[in-house]
Amino acid sequence: MEVTAHPINELNAADAFTGQSGIFDELYSANTIINYKRERVRNHVLQYLAPGSSILELNSGTGEDATWFAQKGFKVHATDISAGMQDQLRLKVEKHHLTEQVSNELCSYTNLDNLENKGPYDLIFSNFAGLNCTDNIDKVLASLSPLLNSNGIITLVILPKFCLWETLLLFKGKFRTAFRRFFSSGGRKAHIEGNYFKCWYYNPSYITNRMKEQFDVLSVEGLCTIVPPSYIEGFAEKHPSAYVFLKNWEDKLKTRWPWRVMGDYYIISLKKK
Repeated sequence: MEVTAHPINELNAADAFTGQSGIFDELYSANTIINYKRERVRNHVLQYLAPGSSILELNSGTGEDATWFAQKGFKVHATDISAGMQDQLRLKVEKHHLTEQVSNELCSYTNLDNLENKGPYDLIFSNFAGLNCTDNIDKVLASLSPLLNSNGIITLVILPKFCLWETLLLFKGKFRTAFRRFFSSGGRKAHIEGNYFKCWYYNPSYITNRMKEQFDVLSVEGLCTIVPPSYIEGFAEKHPSAYVFLKNWEDKLKTRWPWRVMGDYYIISLKKK
């Protein structure tokens, strides 16, 4: 029964992230481009949220976003399949005295029909490619509408099938990375410290086509389309002027075609009809 509720790949991904949960924030909190990505995503979300709104967060990790939104006055129900990540989230919530603002639940996003706290919510939010860890994203998308209030919003941050920066790594001889999103319908292997799981890629059109009967698209933004992805380590520190220049251009072009569909990620928001 456990395997049915939580598909094998999600469990593998959960093991990978659980193994890193204790040092996850330490590893990534000082990364300039990761902080840039978080700021971009949060600003995108804030434009659609009324004060005091309720949020259901999928794959909430260590609670970086949950605690940030809670400190802004929002109510957050943070879910994840990784027990280690949930433990870190609870510690963070207690540290910041946010127990009245943040609740949590160990639950897979492919098992939302069995979610104990069904809301309804004003926003369902999933950051940094959590939904790319399943080939059953259709099931996830189909389960979201009943969990939302009337006119509720969904914001998802997802890896598309093409990334300009990644493809350009071809010219540095990194062929495996440059082509990993190509021909990936069967998933591509990813790993964290020796724990392996699969990753699938979904273009914005895939999401919008499956949601169009119940949702209207509010916006799509490319993320790290012109700014380099965070795995190009030290770029912002080594090239500060270039980093600022590229940030400014991404801000101008983030919602325009083709830039909105060729980043390392894209941010998509949809509103319930």
